Amino acid sequence: MSSNHINKVRQASLFAMTWPIFVEQLSHILPGIVDTFMVSHLGDSAVAGLAVANQIVGFCVILFSFVGIGSAVVLTHYLGAGDRAGAQRVAATAVGINFWLGMVVSVAIWAFSADMLRLLHLPPQLMPYAQPFLALMGGTLFLESINIAFGSVLRAHGHTREAMFVAIGMNVLNLILNVVLIFGLLGAPKMGVIGAALSTVISRAAACVALAWLVRRQLKLGVRLSWLLNLSRETLARILKIGLPAAGENLCWQASFMVITYFVGQMGVVQLATFSYAIQLSMIMMMLGISIGISTEIMIGHMVGAGEFDQAYRQLLRSLRVGLGVTVVTTCVVVLLAPWLLGFFSKDPAIVAGGAVLLRISLLLEPGRTFNLVVINSLRATGDARFPVLMGACSMWGVAVPLAWLLGLHLGWGLIGVWIAFTCDEWVRGLAMYARWKSRVWEKHAHAVRAHVAT
Repeated sequence: MSSNHINKVRQASLFAMTWPIFVEQLSHILPGIVDTFMVSHLGDSAVAGLAVANQIVGFCVILFSFVGIGSAVVLTHYLGAGDRAGAQRVAATAVGINFWLGMVVSVAIWAFSADMLRLLHLPPQLMPYAQPFLALMGGTLFLESINIAFGSVLRAHGHTREAMFVAIGMNVLNLILNVVLIFGLLGAPKMGVIGAALSTVISRAAACVALAWLVRRQLKLGVRLSWLLNLSRETLARILKIGLPAAGENLCWQASFMVITYFVGQMGVVQLATFSYAIQLSMIMMMLGISIGISTEIMIGHMVGAGEFDQAYRQLLRSLRVGLGVTVVTTCVVVLLAPWLLGFFSKDPAIVAGGAVLLRISLLLEPGRTFNLVVINSLRATGDARFPVLMGACSMWGVAVPLAWLLGLHLGWGLIGVWIAFTCDEWVRGLAMYARWKSRVWEKHAHAVRAHVAT
């Protein structure tokens, strides 16, 4: 990457960086939303089964993302310092380690899908929906692990639009295949939930090919067998220094979410289906915060690599103001449209009414989540990666899980109690992260990063 392009990345506006990432991130969750919508025509029991199976898939995707997160941050440091050779080593190591991690996870899920679902106490009547879906989706997760690595490399280099176009294409293909394979159109067999899984697998494979081509064309990095075999230990250590704490935080969240899903499962199939639909719509609101967080992370990472610490400090404050404003507006729109949106998924009045109540509570939940998403990414970009995971673990397991049990099950508040628990957790963590940034303790980590890449 030329020095001129590096400067353009550092000086890019937040909007120019964010909107392609938002479209890309939204495209990543759309397969789940589309699958849920399509499968809802097979019945709410099918949706409830897929909701549990997707918890396992999501847990594994987080495993892959720690390499993507760590490599993206380390890449921005090298690129900010103008070290192209160092950036190439990071890219090769990221793709190689995610390939092997993805293969191990894929084999494990394919072999033990039924056992995993039993551990989550999936009701037996839902097993025919969830088990074949999980075996196929989980057994091919190595495709997603490679896609995550390629996408992180492209975004760190500033090629956010290219990654966005691949994500859009993947979703269009997934939608077409869903219609054909789930319902058996155009002479294809009617495959139900298996069709939903197969559609996602095929679209992920196509995205993998497209991303590999873009890495070669845009970055002049040809993917070689040596990327899979000759992993740089020093580079891997730097990726893991950032990525492992990020993975710890994300895995901690996913584990706590799975426990809370287990609580919801004890409330009945209707409650589990309502929970699944509300989560799908919440993900749309969450994507804005995630996108602004990733954009800010890329910008601050380049600034740290270049030694521009005061500019990095001010950038986070600007990003946070924008993020909170956009989150409030988006959440209000979703709340107003909630009954109509939920009606797309289910015709059960109890599910629609219950989901609408949860989304109204999100008016308080989502701004707190934005604090987390934006500030955590910025702390990580400076090299301050341990505090978010320690604070997150304390809040998720000290606030979210016990409150969800207390309010949702023990006091009988149901899903409302669970959503209140989510809200309290997000605000506790969000305010703690903001206080950390304002203290500027992260600067000692940023100085250490700058000293390393400048040598």
